Amino acid sequence: MISDDPRLPLPVRISRLKRSRRLRLRVDHDARLLKLTMPWRHSARAALDWVVGQRPWIERQLAAAPDAVPLHDGATIPVEGVPLAIVHQPDARRGVRVEGQELIIGGPAESVPAAIERWLRALARERLSAETARVAAAAGVTVRSVSVGDAASRWGSCSSSGAIRFSWRLILAPPHVLRFVVAHEVAHRLHMDHSPAFKAAEERLFGGPVGPARSELRRLSPSLRAVGRR
Repeated sequence: MISDDPRLPLPVRISRLKRSRRLRLRVDHDARLLKLTMPWRHSARAALDWVVGQRPWIERQLAAAPDAVPLHDGATIPVEGVPLAIVHQPDARRGVRVEGQELIIGGPAESVPAAIERWLRALARERLSAETARVAAAAGVTVRSVSVGDAASRWGSCSSSGAIRFSWRLILAPPHVLRFVVAHEVAHRLHMDHSPAFKAAEERLFGGPVGPARSELRRLSPSLRAVGRR
């Protein structure tokens, strides 16, 4: 259900969840939506009134959102935490390669965004698969599969069957941030909760306190999600 409330700067998508115990609100900058989750039997009207009461917070989120960074010639994007300038060379061979501080791509201009995203996804899958295998071996657990996607609000997820899925955007972050997310998801192969035992396993697999890496990911999240947005 989507509501266009004139009191709000963006439409609101309302989702009722049977397991939800409280109202949760998130700004989806890509979709230009406010996403509200609410308990199954909660009043939609009361929930919208609550969202209106959050308007100062919403306005701050919109104002703080970084500008979109389209994947085209002249843009600069981080790859494994290192800023690289995109350089389009139409006459160069198709494909993407790193030369110093530049990301060189050949072929027609209209193919540049899709080609760069494919390259980033492939690099993310390679790095995440290798790191997951390493951490899983240290944990003494098995992982059924590793895949990458582009979830709007989650950096990783682990199913009870051992399938782990990550956001490809982790390849944009510094390597220790990627390692933290891998340690977090592999720790779920030991404990499918966020209990003290889980947190101890997470820190053991990461190799130390995870707080700084978690805070860094939280700080970087808006800029990482802006990459490739039009």
